[in-house]
Amino acid sequence: MNPPESAATTPDASAGRPVIELAGVTKTYPGGVFALRSVDLVVDYGELLAIVGPSGSGKSTMLNLIGTLDRASRGTVRIDGHDVASLPDRQLSALRARRIGFVFQQFHLAPGRDALGNVADGLLYTGVGRPERERSAEAALVRVGLGDRLTHRPHQLSGGERQRVAIARAVAGDPPLLLADEPTGNLDSVSGAGVVALLRELNEAGTTILVITHDREVAGGLPRQVPMRDGRVI
Repeated sequence: MNPPESAATTPDASAGRPVIELAGVTKTYPGGVFALRSVDLVVDYGELLAIVGPSGSGKSTMLNLIGTLDRASRGTVRIDGHDVASLPDRQLSALRARRIGFVFQQFHLAPGRDALGNVADGLLYTGVGRPERERSAEAALVRVGLGDRLTHRPHQLSGGERQRVAIARAVAGDPPLLLADEPTGNLDSVSGAGVVALLRELNEAGTTILVITHDREVAGGLPRQVPMRDGRVI
């Protein structure tokens, strides 16, 4: 398969390949510490699922490997049809920029930028010009229900609205895969429920969404749960 120089080189869901494939994936750190042990996982296009487990179960390591932020010690990781181990850093960066969106528990919004600027900045590495970035950013904010908050800065937004800005930034480039790491962790129950509802809407529109969470109530509300403990899928 051609390297992911652009979105056009990457197969879409009709190609019949899973968007995520982990086979015998192990991750160790110096001192013989195992973070993941022989993990197998297949996620098809269009799924909405949760990786759920307590602190230290390997969830964050799983996120880092699937998001191509780290490499496995052993085993195979394929994302959107690409074998991560075979890609140099430049091509991994291209894969991340065009095919994967990230949402984190901490919103990571620039305090001096308004909502539109924060979302548009997430497209800096996609190679498109500023006018197009701002058009895509506005469309994404409208999509998450913040069309009337374009010029609001983070301190002028509620926690739920800030997370919606972060989600808009993640989906502005229309990636096929969205990774959400504890997306409700800093929110009250009402705001958290709103974010989960938004993720469902995005999934229904075609985005594959993987939620990393320790909250079994959040996980239990999603169509598929993958429980983890001690670095293993159980």
